[in-house]
Amino acid sequence: MSLQARDYWALTKPRVVALIVFTALVGMLLAIDGVPTLEETRSGLLGFLGIWLAASSAAAINQLLDARIDAKMARTSWRPIVAGQITPAKALAFALVLAALSMLVLWFWVNPVTAVLTFASLIGYAVVYTVFLKRATPQNIVIGGIAGAAPPLLGWAAITGMRQPGDWEHALLLVLIIFVWTPPHFWALAIFRRDDYARALVPMLPVTHGVSYTRWQILLYTVLLVVATVLPWAAGMSGVFYLGGALVLGAVFIGYAWRLLDPPDELFAMRVFNYSIVYLMALFAFLLVDHWLLPLLQPVQALEFVPQA
Repeated sequence: MSLQARDYWALTKPRVVALIVFTALVGMLLAIDGVPTLEETRSGLLGFLGIWLAASSAAAINQLLDARIDAKMARTSWRPIVAGQITPAKALAFALVLAALSMLVLWFWVNPVTAVLTFASLIGYAVVYTVFLKRATPQNIVIGGIAGAAPPLLGWAAITGMRQPGDWEHALLLVLIIFVWTPPHFWALAIFRRDDYARALVPMLPVTHGVSYTRWQILLYTVLLVVATVLPWAAGMSGVFYLGGALVLGAVFIGYAWRLLDPPDELFAMRVFNYSIVYLMALFAFLLVDHWLLPLLQPVQALEFVPQA
């Protein structure tokens, strides 16, 4: 990969986008019962491409609009626009091309519902959150988290077009989980990087309300998160395998959040942040295993107990 290509790749925030498209992929797979048809496979692949393009476009727009803030923060001062490796005009053109390609793919080759929902999510993150919420309120992550929580819904819509019974209810349960997960995930990072945010005049919760208050908010939202993760089981969307995994993962997360109230060192907030990423990926993996693998094993288990003549 050339140096210029690497700069454009960095503009898309590939690690952040990877988590986004992973949760979208889970939404797709949970929307499919049994072996996927050719049409479901086609819609899934094109939907994945379209959602990835839109998320990459939103990331590039975010970096463009946040260049002033990024320049004042140690963790973002290396980004391509701040470092002068990509001009703002080229970054804007790149983002618009990605957005246009995303909408073309989703509207004409997947379905209009997915295109509309994806476009709303893109605008919600790249414009509403980045331009207004991030600079206006310490609740920016909570309110703006709605856009960031949408990928499972987008993935589900790519498969069904949200036309089947239960589509909205089940997909929105996944959205709710990510929505409640976002504050403890991001506030843990904000605690560690609070000096950066203060220097950049971004009103993150640890800056406006203090670290102690933020730690208690992280614990509160983590408890709410564990409650939210039980809902797919309560709604009959998943079984006891997922429920057990969700409760174990949640107990560990609560343990981290409780320890964060009186952390052993300054780096502990980053350990909470890193665990939150592992937590979300493992939680959605449990959903997939419960939905796909266990039903396949049931016929095998049943055969083992058939009485022999």
